[in-house]
Amino acid sequence: MDFATIAFFVFAAAAVASGIAVISVRNPVHAALSLVLTFFSVACVWIIAGAEFLGVALILVYVGAVMVLFLFVVMMLDIDVAPLREGFVRYLPVGLLVAVVMLVEMLILIGAKVQSTIPLAADAAEAEGVSNTAWLARALFTEFLLPFEIAAVILTVAVIAAVMLTLRRREGVRHQNPGEQTRVRAADRVRMVRMDAVRPAPPAGGDASAAEEGKA
Repeated sequence: MDFATIAFFVFAAAAVASGIAVISVRNPVHAALSLVLTFFSVACVWIIAGAEFLGVALILVYVGAVMVLFLFVVMMLDIDVAPLREGFVRYLPVGLLVAVVMLVEMLILIGAKVQSTIPLAADAAEAEGVSNTAWLARALFTEFLLPFEIAAVILTVAVIAAVMLTLRRREGVRHQNPGEQTRVRAADRVRMVRMDAVRPAPPAGGDASAAEEGKA
């Protein structure tokens, strides 16, 4: 068993362990950090298998946007974020652990790519004499064009469904009606009120101190 095979098993074990942590921990911040480690471990598996483009895309797209995804889910599920804002120092050990594991995985990946490659099937891109990115683009938009379009439609439907979930009516929550906002007129927003600019005089024969208090 060479070093690349050992690295593959290490990355796979890290991905499985962090994936289990995503669905088992109770703290949403810890779950998000575990999800980052899961994506990064899977990206290392793809890179060591020769799919460099997929690995880099996974890191840039998913690892880079996972915190935005986490915040969007928090807003959609009405989770009380007040306890999450209290004391970010308590999340530091978990963050440092994830960072250390990612650093170790990067070092293992560099060593595995330098020494050898894992014994998998023949690389189609290398057989055709093109780069991995060029081969993937050619296959994706020619042979697998229909599955690619179906995946795009499914993702579009998922985005629309997520937006509709956030627009659902809930009791005790203020909401805006875009239709009513576009149909509003200037007369509905501005009201002219006529007011006297001169203070009325105090009543005749009244107490002077009462008049002064009235002026104050």
